[in-house]
Amino acid sequence: MSLRFASLLALAGVTAVMTGCVVEQPAPPRPHRVVYVQQPAPPPPPQVVEIVAPQPPPVEVIEVPPPPRPGYVWARGHWHWDGARYVAVRGHWEPVHPGYHYVHPHWEQRPDGWHFHVGVWVQG
Repeated sequence: MSLRFASLLALAGVTAVMTGCVVEQPAPPRPHRVVYVQQPAPPPPPQVVEIVAPQPPPVEVIEVPPPPRPGYVWARGHWHWDGARYVAVRGHWEPVHPGYHYVHPHWEQRPDGWHFHVGVWVQG
């Protein structure tokens, strides 16, 4: 056997052995991905307004509600007691607060007179 053939045979043997050996480098660590989820702002706390009127509010309609508007609730108009008489207050649009429902302003009769409740967002 010639030296050249022996060298070629040895090279082929080393190549065959090394072909099966694969050294895999570990993948570099992936950076952490931070995801920010914007939560809707909670509605403002209800205003504390204590108004007691000696007589019931008028039964007249203040306004005709407008057609629905996506993403908003129509806060109905109401009667405001200014200390001497009722004054009409027009309604307005309130942005929707997911997870809450709107309770419209209203008057409630109690033994000491008529109590006004402002419009508030209530959870649920």
